[in-house]
This record gives sequence, C-alpha cells and structure tokens, in this order.
Amino acid sequence: MDAALLSQYVVNGLMQGMMYALVAVGFTLFFGVLNVIQFSHGDVLMVGSFVGYSAIMGVIAVGIDNPYIALAAALIAAVTLVGLLGAVIARLFVLPLRSSPPLNTLLITLMLGTVLRESVRLFFPHGSHPKRFPPLLPTDSIAIGGFDLRVDSVMLLIAGLLVIVAIHLVINRTRLGLAIRAVAQDEETAMTMGINFRFVVLVTFVIGSAVAAFAGIMNGLYYNEINFNSGLLLGVIGFAAAIVGGLGSIYGAILGGFLFAALQTVGAVAMPFDSAYKDVFAFTVVIALMAWRPTGLIAERVSERV
Repeated sequence: MDAALLSQYVVNGLMQGMMYALVAVGFTLFFGVLNVIQFSHGDVLMVGSFVGYSAIMGVIAVGIDNPYIALAAALIAAVTLVGLLGAVIARLFVLPLRSSPPLNTLLITLMLGTVLRESVRLFFPHGSHPKRFPPLLPTDSIAIGGFDLRVDSVMLLIAGLLVIVAIHLVINRTRLGLAIRAVAQDEETAMTMGINFRFVVLVTFVIGSAVAAFAGIMNGLYYNEINFNSGLLLGVIGFAAAIVGGLGSIYGAILGGFLFAALQTVGAVAMPFDSAYKDVFAFTVVIALMAWRPTGLIAERVSERV
C-alpha cells in the first residue's frame, strides 16, 4: 500500500474517531447526570447538520461569498438552535420521566428520534434527497514524510480536539462542572447543598446537544454531504463507543470513539473481505469487548463519574 493511500486511511480513521467521540461524550453526559439513554442523540446531530446547511444557504442567498462567514453562521446557528433543542428535549421528555422506569425514557427518546428524522425528510425542501454540503475549508494538501494531509482534515481534527479540551475544562475547572459532577455523584446530596438540579440537567443537555451539532457540521464538511438518515448510524456507533469505553466516563467515551473508528479502518484495510463489511467487523469486535468487559474499558468509579 502506498503512502498516499495509507495516509488517507489514517486521516479518515482519525476524522471518524473524532466524530464518534463527540457523539459518545453526549451519551456519557446524559447518562452521568440523569442515568438516562438519550436515543434521539444521533438524530439531534442530523438536525444540527441541516441547521448549519440552511444557515450557509441563507448566507449565500444574501450575496455573501466569504466561506468563513458562512462557516461561522453555520456553527453559531447549529450550536445555538440545537443546544436549545436539547434543553427542550430534557424539559418536555426526560425530566417528567425521572421517577419512571428507565425503559420509558429510552422508548420515548427512540420515538423522538424517529419524529426528528421524519420531520426533516417530510418538511425540509427535498428532504429525502442527500444535500451537498458546501466545501468551506481549504482543500490543499500538505506533504509530510510521504504522507499527504488535507488542510481541511487537519483543521477539523484540531477543532474537534479543542472542543474536547473545552469540555474537559468545563467539567473539571468550573463551578458549573463542579455542579454537574456533584449531581452525577449524588443527586439528593447535591440538591441538599443548594445545587439547582433542574438547571444542571438542562445545561448538560444543552452542552451535549451543542457538541452533537458541532459533530454534524464536521460530518458535513468532511464528506461534503448530509442526509436525513445519517444520524441513525452515527447515534448507534456513538452509543456503542460510549458503552465499550465505559458509560459515565468522558475519557472512556473518547477512547471508545477512536477505538471504533480504528476497528472500521482495520476492517477496510487489513481484512480479506470487502471494505463494505467494515461495520460488521467493528460491531462484532465491540460485542466481544462488551461481553469481556461489561463495565467498559475504563470502568466507572462512583467518585469520578462524569
């Protein structure tokens, strides 16, 4: 295999791993704070990509041809509106079911994902057809030691890394993060100490959903295409990554995301069968890992939850 093709596989694996990690972090935040599985999370990501696409089309429609202004508009619109969508989901569909069996929340968010997906398909103009996401980043390549790296891929990886660092700093270095960790560790004690439980839950859903919207924009920029159905598989993979990494651990979610992408890359490159089966290979290995380590690769400790 020549260096150019190998570099493409490596970069593609890193990009997929970054997107999976961002989705998995959302699942971990929701579970850590409220012990719920938000199964519409992948479709929230899809909504973010369509909101960003709409913002870009709006900027182009008013005659602004600066790609960075269009990208800024897409990010601001997607992160803001999808963050608010996350708060609405928490307020209307998750918090009212706090005292009900966890299966109820799982089912209602699963159905909500279908509502979001079908709403985009039915009400967005030509929503059932894939949309070409405009290439807003430089497409030049950088040659490093025989490897050709696309500038846009490097920029997206750096942006994803900055988001992960920002989440780490918010959770571990701010009063809000302290409140989130307190609620995750012991909800009743946190409320006794004066922490506004409802506010913490809403903010957590805003953060997780905003990060999913960012991942949706990344997905559109990297593949130059978005689809109303794309969030379904990304949500399943993100959830699997969170489980195999250790549901409740942000670092486990990140590890799980990159591990799943690495398995897909191995399935596409090193296995004797066609690369179309890379997802089958990756999920098979993940199933084996979950059977071997049911608590995840980074087992959750109550004192360090979230």
